[in-house]
Amino acid sequence: MAAPRHVVLMGVSGNGKSTTGTLLAAELGRVFIEGDAFHPPENIAKMSSGVALDDTDRRPWLAALAAEVARLESSGQQSVMACSALRRRYRDWLREGYPELFFLLLDARYETLLERMGRRQHFMPPSLLQSQFDTLEPLEEDESGVVISVEAAPDQVVASALAALAAAAGPA
Repeated sequence: MAAPRHVVLMGVSGNGKSTTGTLLAAELGRVFIEGDAFHPPENIAKMSSGVALDDTDRRPWLAALAAEVARLESSGQQSVMACSALRRRYRDWLREGYPELFFLLLDARYETLLERMGRRQHFMPPSLLQSQFDTLEPLEEDESGVVISVEAAPDQVVASALAALAAAAGPA
């Protein structure tokens, strides 16, 4: 079995999706897709004002990300994407671009993430973190992916991600 061609780093805000994704993509020689860069200005304005997105807001954003994965796949490229993908239906919408996505659910304690969010400049305010935890639906048994703790340093998180991808690929 081959290693997953397209990987999504998912989870709540502040868990290091972008940091881990950038490092992992570089390690694997893949394209990095920053999911936040695909949000329309209306979504960013809504979140910046402390209002959580609803499915009507998320659907076009996730469709754009699915289209980007499909575009990369059609050109023979592989990717690592940072995208919250908090609900099963959001992950299903992403799979419309490429059905064999592999998800790495980045996991940390609420307190750890709240502290991280307080130190960074981002449009997502810390006040929305609890709503993200409330929205998060764990990976289901029929979804390809694993949970990785992000309580460690970024290089250790990337090592865990690489190990998970190697395990997903199975024996050589």
